[in-house]
Amino acid sequence: MMFSTKAEYGVRVMAHLAARDGAKPVALGAIATAEGLPLAYLEHLMARLRRAELVASRRGAHGGYSLARPAEAISMAEVVEALEGDIAPIECISEGADGDLVCARESNGDGTCPTKLLWTRVRGSIVTTLREMTLSDLAQPAPERKKTAA
Repeated sequence: MMFSTKAEYGVRVMAHLAARDGAKPVALGAIATAEGLPLAYLEHLMARLRRAELVASRRGAHGGYSLARPAEAISMAEVVEALEGDIAPIECISEGADGDLVCARESNGDGTCPTKLLWTRVRGSIVTTLREMTLSDLAQPAPERKKTAA
């Protein structure tokens, strides 16, 4: 399974904000420059993260973005789901209203799906990992991040 650039860039932005450890809001342009990401695309991602109440924004001369909650209170599942939507390793597997995983082939009356067990286990492993990991697990103070990137 491959996540899109929405998840990749969004997680990078969130880790960047977490590394600031509650400091004043950061201008999106500064984040784009520091992370080497396109500003216009980040504007789109930040709107999704703001709607999910994961980031807060402030307008004005000292405005910018900050985390809406402490980094240790934000799971990576929340971030990825805010950006990507429902997590599914393949298109035919989705979560039903009752929380059970549903195979589109089975719901169309095509019988039992022989691969449903595999894909539901794959999805379960991914979701478990994302739920157990918090943003604070990824956050390193800004100077440390630059040292490890080199």
